[in-house]
Amino acid sequence: MTATLPPQTGAAGASAEPPPAASRPALAQDWRRLVRMGAVGAVAQVFIALSNMPVRLDERVIVKPVLSLGYLTLLIVPFAAGHRVGHQVKREGMAVHAAGAHEMAGGAACGAVAGGGLSLLAVLLANFDLREPLVNWSPMLAELLAFGNATWFAVVIWLVIGAAVGALGGALRLLGPRTRRAVVTMALAVGGAAVLEPLVVDLAEGMRLEALTDWLYARRGGINWTSALGLAAASGILAVLGRGRIQQARTHIAALEGAQRTRTNGLLILATAAVLIVLPLFAGKLTNELLANVGLFVLLALGLNVVVGLAGILDLGYVAFFAVGSYSAAVLTAATSPRINPELPWLAALIVVVIITGLVGLFIGAPVIRMRGDYLAIVTLGFGEIIRLLFLSDWLSGWFGGSQGITKIPGAGIFGLTSVAGTDPRRVFYLVLAFCALAIYVSWRLERSRLGRAWMAVREDETVAEAMGINTVNVKLLAFVVGAVLGSFSGAIFSAKVGSVFPNSFLILVSIVILVVVIFGGMGNIVGVIAGSAVLIGVLGGPKQPGLLAEFSEFKLLIYGALLIWMMLARPEGLIPSVRRSRELHQQEMAQDAWLKGQVEDDNHDDGSSGPQAAPAT
Repeated sequence: MTATLPPQTGAAGASAEPPPAASRPALAQDWRRLVRMGAVGAVAQVFIALSNMPVRLDERVIVKPVLSLGYLTLLIVPFAAGHRVGHQVKREGMAVHAAGAHEMAGGAACGAVAGGGLSLLAVLLANFDLREPLVNWSPMLAELLAFGNATWFAVVIWLVIGAAVGALGGALRLLGPRTRRAVVTMALAVGGAAVLEPLVVDLAEGMRLEALTDWLYARRGGINWTSALGLAAASGILAVLGRGRIQQARTHIAALEGAQRTRTNGLLILATAAVLIVLPLFAGKLTNELLANVGLFVLLALGLNVVVGLAGILDLGYVAFFAVGSYSAAVLTAATSPRINPELPWLAALIVVVIITGLVGLFIGAPVIRMRGDYLAIVTLGFGEIIRLLFLSDWLSGWFGGSQGITKIPGAGIFGLTSVAGTDPRRVFYLVLAFCALAIYVSWRLERSRLGRAWMAVREDETVAEAMGINTVNVKLLAFVVGAVLGSFSGAIFSAKVGSVFPNSFLILVSIVILVVVIFGGMGNIVGVIAGSAVLIGVLGGPKQPGLLAEFSEFKLLIYGALLIWMMLARPEGLIPSVRRSRELHQQEMAQDAWLKGQVEDDNHDDGSSGPQAAPAT
């Protein structure tokens, strides 16, 4: 008779986490990495300053009278550099040093180097005329950097501010997980309340809560510093008390299966729908207009998500379907259409618009369907520009109005009961909401259908998918058609909302912005696409649509580009990623980690230091 002892895990076993090492001395820094990261921060600060962003945003107050949005754009860089310089890469079997004075000292030094960029810029602005090579910066920048004092003050103060803010970034690593989460929540609550001030004020007026906004905000904008302290304290307490319950609720929902999971998801969808239906009733024109714009981009992003997120086809000319839908609806409904003006009811015209746009999707997809990668992206980009130039050309001006476009487009008539036009943004939002619900349902059903699985197979590896019997040509063509149809919904609503269409409304920039929304939110995930549209379009605005931060109107493209670069480097799966997409992107990393872990376990078994061992018979 033999007995088997439980697995033993020795000090060198793979399943045993090495004990944390002691904190390092304050001066034991990786100085080369510190200087390199500080230099990157200095360049970033100088770039932000010379773009004139701090001057333009200085009028937007965050916490009155302490902080404006202009100074916040300069302070965030040394904070991020000071926090990042203390990051430790966790490797299998390697000890991690405990956080201590080392992180604060490194953050302060890195922040001081980053702040030195602004000190150097202040000296250059005081001694040289930079208006010739740098046309965007304003002379008020020197005064802003010096806080209205002499140049020497600017040199000293930004070194001090950079060191202090960088030390705060390093000190964030000293906090425990719960405390750090509470601090981050407090900062986001105060910043979010300041950024969302127009939305909060608009909703408060509809709900008769003016007393709340009077307490929270100053008369000329920004949060009062006393109110900011109260809001931060309340949000921190809620973060500490509610974290466990929220985590438990998530775990409980994730553990549900079958009918219970379906019932829970249905209740969550109904609750979200109820909020979206009730919210516009208490909101003013500003909020409803904002919601309508976000909904239009949700429709466009859902269509592009089918093409890019599910089928893996990089379409840079998606704006063509948006333009075809808008012009088709305008021609079929407007009495001012140059040659064809049947003046059909909007719903009847929408059926024809869907058919026309689907055929255009086939027309564009057929010649490019066998291309891959960069070639496909360039060709679709060309088709997008061709469609816009056709609407702009004198050759078709007798049909589509050329550069004059089509004006006096009637609103969207719904069964002859009401007319939805841009003068009533609440009705526009409800119309957009109905089509968004339809698009979400269609996308959800397609994703889980045989066609959706074929799209994802083509996205993962087209050659293997073709070898498995999938007709890749037909599958990719269907992706173009479905994406075109969803885009046509947004175009038809857009023409009825605005009341006119012009070729300049369909620049290639629209395709780029929609692509950024899909990538930022999470390719292949419907919830992620909606979240990306709400964050980017709601806060920053679209190419020509204002957002909550109207001050960022001339810096939208800069921020879009920075976000896209950051997402590609740090989180390529998106803000709310699809599980399948995350596995595809991190499959190589997981395989490498599994291989390394297997090697460690094999070595331990060979050494006899871990693993199940047989005990002698008793």
